[in-house]
This record gives sequence, C-alpha cells and structure tokens, in this order.
Amino acid sequence: MPTTCSIKFPRPTTSHYNSLLFGYSRGGLNEAALKTYADVNRSGIAADQFTISCVLKASADSGNLPFGRQAHCQSIKNGFLSSDVSVGSSLVNMYIKTGCLESGNRVFEEMREHNVVTWTSLLTGFAKNRMIQKVAELLGEMRLRNVEPNFFTYSAVLGALADESAVESGAQLHGMAVKHGLNSILGNSLVSLYAKCGMIREAEDAFDDTQLKDAVSWNGMMEGFITNGFELEALEVFSRMRLAASCVRLTESTFATVLKLCGNLKEVGFVRQIHSQVVKYGYDCYDNITTNLMVCYMKTSEMNEAAKFFSSVINGGVPSVISWTAIIKGYQQNGREEEAIDMFLEMKRWKVKPNHFTYSTIISLLPERSLFQVHAEVVKVSYESSPSVGTALLDAYTKLGRINDAAKAFERIEEKDIVAWSAMVVAYAQQDNTEGAVKVYQKLVNEGINPNEYTFSSIINACAIQSAATEQGKQFHANSIKFGYNNALMVSSALVTMYSKKGDIESANTVFSRQQERDTVSWNSMISGYAQHGYGEKALKIFREMQNRNIQMDEITFIGVISACTHAGMIQEGEMYFDMMVKKLHLSPTMEIYSCMVDLYGRAGMLTKATALIDQMPFPAGPTVWRTLLAACRVHGHLELGKIAAEKLISFQPQDSSAYVLLANLCAAAGNWMGRAQVRKMMDEKEIKKETGFSWIEVKNKTYSFMAGDVSHPLSDQIYAKLAQVSIRLKEKGYRPDTTYVLHDIEEEQKEAMLSRHSERLAIAFGLISIPPGIIVRVIKNLRVCGDCHTVIKLITEIEGRDIVVRDSNRFHHFSKGSCSCGDYW
Repeated sequence: MPTTCSIKFPRPTTSHYNSLLFGYSRGGLNEAALKTYADVNRSGIAADQFTISCVLKASADSGNLPFGRQAHCQSIKNGFLSSDVSVGSSLVNMYIKTGCLESGNRVFEEMREHNVVTWTSLLTGFAKNRMIQKVAELLGEMRLRNVEPNFFTYSAVLGALADESAVESGAQLHGMAVKHGLNSILGNSLVSLYAKCGMIREAEDAFDDTQLKDAVSWNGMMEGFITNGFELEALEVFSRMRLAASCVRLTESTFATVLKLCGNLKEVGFVRQIHSQVVKYGYDCYDNITTNLMVCYMKTSEMNEAAKFFSSVINGGVPSVISWTAIIKGYQQNGREEEAIDMFLEMKRWKVKPNHFTYSTIISLLPERSLFQVHAEVVKVSYESSPSVGTALLDAYTKLGRINDAAKAFERIEEKDIVAWSAMVVAYAQQDNTEGAVKVYQKLVNEGINPNEYTFSSIINACAIQSAATEQGKQFHANSIKFGYNNALMVSSALVTMYSKKGDIESANTVFSRQQERDTVSWNSMISGYAQHGYGEKALKIFREMQNRNIQMDEITFIGVISACTHAGMIQEGEMYFDMMVKKLHLSPTMEIYSCMVDLYGRAGMLTKATALIDQMPFPAGPTVWRTLLAACRVHGHLELGKIAAEKLISFQPQDSSAYVLLANLCAAAGNWMGRAQVRKMMDEKEIKKETGFSWIEVKNKTYSFMAGDVSHPLSDQIYAKLAQVSIRLKEKGYRPDTTYVLHDIEEEQKEAMLSRHSERLAIAFGLISIPPGIIVRVIKNLRVCGDCHTVIKLITEIEGRDIVVRDSNRFHHFSKGSCSCGDYW
C-alpha cells in the first residue's frame, strides 16, 4: 500500500508578521498593514512593541482612528506604553494625525520617557491647531529636559505653521533654528512657509541660504514663485537648476512644476523645449507629465498639437481618466464643444469610467436632452452629491431656465462649498427672483459659511432688479464691507450697477470713485448709469477719462456713450463716436448699437437718416431696431413709416403686444380712429393682451403697486385728496392738460380725468403723504411716462419742494425744482 506524505509548513511567527507589517507600512500600503494586524489578532500570535508601532503608523497615515484606539488598548494591556518610548511616540503621532490633540497630549503626559520624535509629534499637533504660545512653551520645556530639537522638529512645526499661514510664529522659529544652519530639510520648510504666506523675497533668502540644495529645494522655490505670480523668476530658478544638474537631477516633480509654468506663460516654443527635455529624461510615459504637457499645448491654443500628443498616448495604451478629462477640458476651453462631447463618448467606448472632474466638465456643454441622460448616469455612479458635479448640474439647469431642477441639484450636494452656494444665488438672480437669492444667502450665513466676492457680486446683482427693495441692496453693501469684499473689483462693479439701476446715481458714482481697481466693466457701468439717468455730459466725461487712461473699449462702451448722446439730444457727438468706433477702433457695430443710432436720429425727428442707416446695415435689422423706429414714428406722428416698422416688428414677434399698441396709438394720434380699431381687432383675434401699466414705490422697506384709476390701496381716499389738492395748485401755475396723450375717442373732460389718474401720479401722491420731507420720492413704471405726466411731475417738484426720481421703461428722470435731467428730451 502506498503511503501518503504530508508536508507541514512552519507556523507564522511574530517576526514573520512584523516583516510584513514593516514592508506594508514603509510602502504606504496601510490597509494591507491593518488587515495583517487583524490576522495577527485572530491567530493568537503575541504582538510585540514593533507590531504595535507599525500598526499605529498605518492607522495614522490612513486616518483610521478606531484601529489606532484598538492598538492603544493592546499596548496598555501588554505594558508597552510605559516601557517602550517608540510605542508612546507612535501613539502620540497617531492621535495628532487623526485630529485628536487632547488624546495625544494625554498619552504624552503619561509616558515615562520622551525622545525627540515624541516631542516633534506633539509640537506639530499644537502648531496645526494654531496654539503657537503652547508651541513656544513646549520648545522651552524640551530644552529644560535636555532634549534638543533637530532639523525634523523644526521642519515639522514649520510645515504646520505654513499650512495655517502663521508667518509671524514661523519667523520666530526661523530665528531659533538658524544656529543649526540651513540644511535642505530646514531650508525647504522655510521656503514653503514664506511662499505660502506670500513673502516671496523672504522665501528666496531662505533658499539662497540653504547650503546643500536638493531637488525638493529647487522645485519648492519654483513653485513658490509660480504661486505668487513671479513666472519669470521661476524660469530663472529652473535655468539655474539645469546648470546644477551635475549635482541635482531634474525629477518628475521638477517637470510637473515647469509645465505649470509653461501653461502660465503660454509660450508654445518654451513648451516644445520642455517637451524634448521630458523625453530626454524618460518622463514622457508618466501619466501626470503627459497630462500636463497636453494642458500646456491647450493653454497655448495649440489644440491640434495636444490632440496629436493624446493620440500618441492612446497608441501606447489606454490613457487614464485624468488624461481623458484634460483633453475634454481643452476642447471646451478652446471653444470646440462638439469635439469635447465626441471625446467624452470616445472615452466611454474605451471603457474608461469618468470621474467627478470629467462629469463636471462635460455637463456644461450638453444640450437639454443629453443633459438628462448624463444626469441619470451621474446618479447611477453616485456622483450627484459631489460639490463639483452638483454645481455643474445646477449651472446647466440654470442656463435652461429650469430653476426647480437647479434647486434640486443644489440640495443633493452633501458638502456644499461656497462655489455651490454662490451658484445657487446666481440661479435665482438670473430668474429675477431676489427673494429666492436672499433666502439662499441667509441660509449659507446661518450655516457658518463665509460668503466670498463672487457671492456678494451675485446677491447685489439680484438686488438690482426692478422688484427688489432698495434697502436690500444697501444691506448687502454693508455686509460686503463687514466681510472686507466691498473693494473687490466684481463687488464694487456690481454695486455701481445696482445703485444706478435703483436710481441712486450719486451712490453709484461714490462707489466708482473709491474703486481701487477698475476694469472695462466698471467704466462701462458708470457710463451707462449716467446715460440712463440723463446726465450725458457726465457720461462723456467718464468716457474721456477712460480714453486718457488708455482703457480698452468694447461695444458695450459705445452703447453707453451713444445712449448718453441720445438722451441728451447730442446728435453730432453721437455720430462722431459711432465713426470713432468703426473707423478708428475697428469695432463692428452690433444690432444694439445700430438700434442706439436709430434712436439717436428718431428722437430728434431725423427719420430719413434713421431709415437710411437701417438700409446700410450689413445684416437684416432685428426687432429692437424696428421697435425703436416705430416708437420714433409714434412720437413724431409719421403714420406711413410707422406702419412699415410695425409690420416688420410683427413679422419677427407676432405675439409681442408692443408693436400693436404703438401702431394703434400712432393711428389714434393721427386721428385715424378706424385704423386704431382695426389694430385693436387684430389683437383680439390673435388673443394678444396689451400690457397693463403699473407704477411701484417703496415706502418703509415695503413695495406698493398702482395701476391707472386704482382704488385698492387702504389710503386711496388720502391719495386722491392729495391729487385734488395738487391739481388746484397746478392750475394756479398755469397748467393745462395735454389730452393728445389720451388715445381714446372720448370727450375732453373724460380725457383730463384719465390723465389725472395715471399710475405714476397715484404712486407719487402716496409717496408725498408717506415719505418724510427731504427724502427723494422714487417711482418705477413698467411703461413709458407720458408727456403730460412729465410736465405735471416737474411742476409738483416746485409746488411740494420735493425731488422725484421716476424710472420708466426707457430711462431715469430726475425731477427737481421744476426741471428734469432729461432736458425734456424724454
């Protein structure tokens, strides 16, 4: 009978497991180390001090506090904590790295013996928690116990201080460490500290004082210069490093940093040089290097070169998701959106799973139908709660006007950052929903999140809309001052726009004058603000100052300038600036600029010039141009030309009531009542409703609305009594109603009665009895103020001694002492 031999393997020992633990811990395989420790416990093999130290290191590096506490219990049970300083040091380090400073300090105090490693761990913990006084005390106590800090001690503490931007404490520690001399370890930490705190010259001094510079030293100095915006200095450091290449090898990190520099400089020749160096040093197969190279080509607008390089990467294997995302982002940034989407689909064909960066990039490019499909995919892979993906979805739905879907995407973001909160504020602001924007702002503040300049810019823009209360904008202005963002460019520009739109051009100018920095948007906002308020000369003065400072101008600038000329009746100046834009600056006039020029001629009654300009336009006139011409025909009673303009406008926007109303009013003004009746009949047949005229006034932070003949207000009796009182004094001033503005075939008395009950007069009367003397009465109207009301309001400012500001659908009117800012060129 054959016999069976069995081979017995030796049972694993503590030494065997310790070797595994050491290898895993040293290689950063922390999960494998912790799993091995679990096997040790299950097998019944006794763990020694070395075992516990390795496990504590793995727990610290992986942030696994429960496992670390378990090892702590094991060390107490086996008596290691009191007998072995390495175990105690590892415990202190574990608690510090997992954010349990109090537990780490308690372990430190319980230890009988401390070495420099233990002290260093505890010092790092206090430094990370900005307990700088405690750090100083511990350093003093450390010396009293005859334990001298070493380079690693200073380096660890300096690193923690750098992360907290605690530069003053770092500078003190720098002084203490100088007697040791600056080797690469300490020098690198000082460079990092000063560079992160924006003290680049101090960082450069520390770098120059470092005796033996390693690759980390050179890379850190380059990174510091780049981070602080000193690209040319970073380039010089790289050149010096190349000269020192016999002593210091250019590393993967070196090229990653230099490629970031290439992207910032956007010099394609430099990119190609670095590309050849990357190949020479053998780093062209490293994923982060290939990705950075592609990004450099894309930033220099060499998209075809980037695509070619990406194809070469594909030929060598399947690129990582990072590379795919980079090439998709590149196509997006270079305006080649269809190719970005194609690349996303190609990525999926290669079975590469998109990450949250990929989704957040592609979502902004998708049409509505595809957005829903990708959203479903995002939900499936659980990326919907990611801040970057959730914010991208929010933005995409906002662009489509789907505010409810945007709000749902926002709510599903688990850890909302300030970018997500600000995007939600923007979403409501773009829908003219000030209330929704304010609620989001209040919620983010209540949750302890500090708004940034983008948040304030968005909420202030939300307060600029017609229905928003003026006081809300002022409150957010105050909040921006509190948080120190009122001088930020985008915030101050938003404030200029907000105050201009709310009729407070003086406050707008105050903000503009105080701006420490101005861009084209700032200048344009102030020019447009003065133009809309009828201060043509002031608008042109700002424009001339803009010219003198050589600020770049754009089409928006000239819309403001020509509008200023239009509202002030400055025909020749408007023509001169139009010629300057076209012939000197070579800017192509947009549809809106042509509309401004038609308005310039139309208001002055120069309808022949207006029609000639329309005929000369390089593209067909759009609805804004024809609406402007039709309004001019209505003012100047040009019936035949008005009919042509109305037909053109109706062909573009058959459901827009303004074309029909303007034409009907034009017919009525010409006494063509049959023509007016035909237009009204056409509106009835097409079920087109005339927009109802409303006027709004804000009193004690509450907005009240009025329509013509309104009696719904609780103070209606007092309002009409005030109007009657004013009417008597108007007649004493010689006022006679201009009934040509009542476009109905009725008796004169009825026309006068209708004029007296226009919505703006009711709102002003309410303001006069509700707003204390000395405070400007501000009224907003959704339609244009009629000529008779314009005359009446001028007289009221004389009778009542009050300033009145009226914003109609066309412009602002500042009435004071019997005159208007528009110079009657309304």
